[in-house]
Amino acid sequence: MHAFQTFIMDWYKRYGRHDLPWRLTHDPYAILVSELMLQQTQVSRVVPKYQTFLARFPNLASLAAATLSEVLTLWQGLGYNRRARYLFELSQRTTYLPQTEAELQQLPGIGSYTAAAICAFAYNQPVTLIETNIRSVFLYHFFAGQTQVTDKEILPCISEYLHRQRPREWYWALMDYGAYLKTVLPNPSRLSKHHIKQSKFAGSLRQVRGQILKLLLQAQHMSADDLKTQIKTDENKVEQALLSLVKDKLIAIENDSYSIYQK
Repeated sequence: MHAFQTFIMDWYKRYGRHDLPWRLTHDPYAILVSELMLQQTQVSRVVPKYQTFLARFPNLASLAAATLSEVLTLWQGLGYNRRARYLFELSQRTTYLPQTEAELQQLPGIGSYTAAAICAFAYNQPVTLIETNIRSVFLYHFFAGQTQVTDKEILPCISEYLHRQRPREWYWALMDYGAYLKTVLPNPSRLSKHHIKQSKFAGSLRQVRGQILKLLLQAQHMSADDLKTQIKTDENKVEQALLSLVKDKLIAIENDSYSIYQK
């Protein structure tokens, strides 16, 4: 255990991304924003968006005073806009973030991973945390030659080897080392039973949803026919995207006209 921890920490000291802006703060709100932005999004795309977002909305109170349109406008380019909606809903519910995983998971958009991440990175608690890069490290070092490895098998290993005095830095180190492994090896995550290859963005329903939101943020109101004219894709896909956006409370429909959902 000591040898493994020393190896990971030494690697991080020499090669880690120490200057990432969310690693320069212990503010739980800023940590939450970074975690929601980083889900399935490259770090290089998140950094400028994170800095702009926090400059405009430095805390939950300022976010709660905004409109969903303002929030979605700053979120443009990150994708997965439901995350922005969850963050906005959360700001309507509370002015502070609790310090336990159980309480955090009662809030909109905070699942088990995000709750653990806030506890680790904001509060430096020795919680058990798993995400794709951490998973890759443990698959590579402790499950070599195995396939279809479940998180249920990996989690006890993560807990056992956790650096309990420095959990915040420990998980940063694991994440950076795991990202590095993926650049020099066949992706170790493919050994996981939970590994899912990300689908193509071009032509996807996710792309159409983003196009609809972008148009509505610019025009404020548009009919379905106008949206279908603007978006060059199958009309059924546009209709499907509109239904899903209404369901997610990202847009609303009134008198056959769509607009960004208002609180």
